Amino acid sequence: MTNPLEELLVYLDRLDELAPNEKAQATALIRGWVNSQSQREIVGDDEIPSQFGIVGESPAILEIFALLAKLSSSDIPVLVLGESGTGKELIANALHKYSSRRKKKLIAVNCAAIPANLLEAEIFGHTKGSFTGAHKDRKGYAEAADGGILFLDEISEIAYDLQAKLLRFLQNGEVRAVGSNVTKKVNVRVIAATNRDLLQQVKEGKFREDLYYRLAVFTLSLPPLRERVGDVKHLVDFFLNQQQRDSMPSAEVSEEALDKLSQGEWRGNIRQLQNELLRAATFASDGIIEVTDLSESL
Repeated sequence: MTNPLEELLVYLDRLDELAPNEKAQATALIRGWVNSQSQREIVGDDEIPSQFGIVGESPAILEIFALLAKLSSSDIPVLVLGESGTGKELIANALHKYSSRRKKKLIAVNCAAIPANLLEAEIFGHTKGSFTGAHKDRKGYAEAADGGILFLDEISEIAYDLQAKLLRFLQNGEVRAVGSNVTKKVNVRVIAATNRDLLQQVKEGKFREDLYYRLAVFTLSLPPLRERVGDVKHLVDFFLNQQQRDSMPSAEVSEEALDKLSQGEWRGNIRQLQNELLRAATFASDGIIEVTDLSESL
């Protein structure tokens, strides 16, 4: 049986070969396919509902799927908002995998994990001798992502002076390595993400307003797990099956334990649920996770 998503990818690969009127028709067909087809990932003996590689079928996540269907055939910048652990990088992965840019790279950059004095060189590259430790010319992430997608996670952590350089890059698609006078043109779609209120940072003078509006051509807000209660069971099944495939501690879950998991506040969202299941499976007796195996803080 043909997988509709496999057919979708074939069409995506051919988009650049089509005439403008055919391309518009194919794009509409692709959107219709993605909207109408509910993909289910088969894991072991269970069917776990998912689309775009994201598990769930709650109303909140179905709205996200509908938006991804439209955004995957577009090149506009997207700002992904969501609490820590809600799956912002999964959105970038989906927008890459199901777009015409899928054959090129998706480069993910955690802006909070790179020292501020090195972030410019990491994004735009540097020349030999441009600073201490620059022993050779190095291509930056923006150039490495040429033709593909640059995902800037924790965008709120970028220093104010670097924000101006990022704005110029978004405006003209040109990169200039640290220590160089030469600019290079690149074709990159930029997706940014943050768990902070960027508009509030704009008001406080911590984030450039012009950069905000360049990044937020479309804003996609991910729901926290507490607003996706119906997806908890599917996520539990997915993570426990994943742990089993990866030869990590795994177990089944009692109905009582599943009820408690479904009622959790999950301030750490999906990442917290994943960690909770790994911990509980490690200490479960007879391969069954009971309420007593779960954290008291849930």
